[in-house]
Amino acid sequence: MSKAELVEEIVNQRELTGRESTEAVDAITSVITDALAREEQVTSVGFGTFQVIKRKVSKRANPRTGEVIRIPGKTLPRYLPGKSLKEKNEVRRKR
Repeated sequence: MSKAELVEEIVNQRELTGRESTEAVDAITSVITDALAREEQVTSVGFGTFQVIKRKVSKRANPRTGEVIRIPGKTLPRYLPGKSLKEKNEVRRKR
């Protein structure tokens, strides 16, 4: 689903205009992005958790040469679905 389709779904489900729905989607995205930039966790019970994970520096072998190379550590965003969302998806798969 694209952002435009998400906005349209919100317009159809709530008594909001397209502009208000777009602003709501943008606000939610901005709040989550800013929280992750501060390395904070954002949790919506039932929906899921957005968090930041830190990968450590690691060493791997170059498959072509066999030379051991150093992979730098990095910080990445991560989403973990909530229990309700997982259960709803499992019901759909069983159909």
